[in-house]
Amino acid sequence: MNLKLHLLSRIILIGFACLIATTAWVLYQADQEFRHEARSKADSIGRQLELQLLRINAGFDHTARFPDLGLWQQMGAISGACVWFIPADGDQVRSVCSGGNTSAQSGPDWFESIYRWAFKPGFETMRQVAFRNHVYGAVVVAPSAEIEIASTWQQLRGLMGLSATTVLALCLLVYVTVNRALRPAQVIVAGLESMSNGNLSARLPAFELAEWQRTGQAINQLAASQQQLLAERRMLALKLMTVQEEERRYLARELHDEFGQCLAAINAVTAAMMQTAEQDYPALVPEGKNIARITGHMMDLLRGMLLRLRPMDIDELGLSAALNSLIAGWNARNGGKIHYQLTIDGDLGQLPEPVPVNIFRIVQECLTNIAKHSGAANAKVMIKLSDGLVELQVEDDGIADKLPFEDSSGIGLLGMRERVTALGGQLTLAPIQTGGLMVRAWLPLQPAAGAPA
Repeated sequence: MNLKLHLLSRIILIGFACLIATTAWVLYQADQEFRHEARSKADSIGRQLELQLLRINAGFDHTARFPDLGLWQQMGAISGACVWFIPADGDQVRSVCSGGNTSAQSGPDWFESIYRWAFKPGFETMRQVAFRNHVYGAVVVAPSAEIEIASTWQQLRGLMGLSATTVLALCLLVYVTVNRALRPAQVIVAGLESMSNGNLSARLPAFELAEWQRTGQAINQLAASQQQLLAERRMLALKLMTVQEEERRYLARELHDEFGQCLAAINAVTAAMMQTAEQDYPALVPEGKNIARITGHMMDLLRGMLLRLRPMDIDELGLSAALNSLIAGWNARNGGKIHYQLTIDGDLGQLPEPVPVNIFRIVQECLTNIAKHSGAANAKVMIKLSDGLVELQVEDDGIADKLPFEDSSGIGLLGMRERVTALGGQLTLAPIQTGGLMVRAWLPLQPAAGAPA
C-alpha cells in the first residue's frame, strides 16, 4: 500500500508540474497572439490609410476626409481595441475605440493580478503612414487589457478542466494497474512473515508475471533448503543428546556397579576392623572412624553424581517417580528456604523415548536456576498431557531481573532450547506480573523425525 501511494503521489506531482508548465506556455502563447493581432491591426489600418492617400492623389477622394476612421470601423479592424492617428504636422489627434465582446468573464482577481504583472496587457503598437516618401503620421493600436485577460482566462479554464480530468483518469488507471501488478508483493510479504515466525513449510503460489514467479520460486527454494537444514540439525542434535544420555547411563551403571560396590566393601571391612580393634588394638579405632567418615562422604558424592548422570528412578520406576524423588531431594537439601511443588496431570508412563529423560533434564536445570538466582520462596512444576502434547511449566515467585530472557546466552538455557527444538517443541520464557519467571515448554508426544526408537 505504501508503494502504491508513493507512486500515485509522484504521478500527481509530475502531473501538477506538467500542468503548471502547460499553463505558463498557454499564457505566453495567448499574450503573443494578442501582440501579433495588434501588430496586424496596425499594419492593416496603415495600409488602408496609404490607400486613401493614393485615392486622394488620384482625385478620387478628398483631403478633408483623411484619415477616414469610419472605414476602420466598417472593416472591424479595431474590435476590442483603441486606435489613434497622430498627424506628423502636429495637428489634432483622432481616435476611435471598440469594446468588442465584453460578455466573457475576466476571471478571478488573483489571475488578473498575476497576468497584468507577468505580461503587461494593453500595450501599444505603432506604425508610420507614408506615401511617396512623405510621412503623414502614425497609427497607434492599443488592445483592451480586460478583453485580453478574459479571453486568456477562458482558454486557461478549459485547459485546466481537461488537464484535471486527464490527471485523474491517469491516476485511476495507474492505481488499478499498479494494484494488480503489486498484489503478489503482499502475498510474498505475508509468506515471508509466516516463514520468519518459524513456519518454513509455507510456500508461495505461482504468479502470472515472470518476475514475480521467479521471485516466488527463489523464496520457495530458500525456504525448502532452510527447512531441510533445520530438520537435519534437529536430527543431529537429537542423536547427540541420545548418545550423551547413553554415555551417562553407561557411566552411571559402571559407577554404581563398580565404584559403589568397592565403597560398600570398604565400609564392610572398616566395620569389621573397628570391631576387632576395639578388643585388641583400641588405638586403631579413631583411624577406622576416619575411614568410615571418608567412605560415607564418597558415597554421598557418588549418589549425587549418579543423580546428575542418570537417575535410576527413570529407568526402573518411570518419569513420575523420578520427578517426585527430585522434588523431594530439593526440599530436603535447601533447609526450607524454597518450597518445591510438583503437579502431574496425565500418565507420564506413555511418553515415548527420548521425551521422559529430556523433561527430567529441563526440570532439573530449571530448579537449579531457581535455587541459584531467583531468591524465590516457592517454586511450582506442572506437567500436563493433552491433545498429543505434553506441556511443562515451571514458575517461581522470585525476582526475574535478567531481561530479555530470549537473548540470554547461558549454557543451561541454551541446553533447554536445544532439547526442546530437537524434539520438535517450543520453549518460552516470560516474567510473571506478580514477580518471578515462568518457563513453558510444549513437546509432541510423537518422537521427532530421526529420533532413535
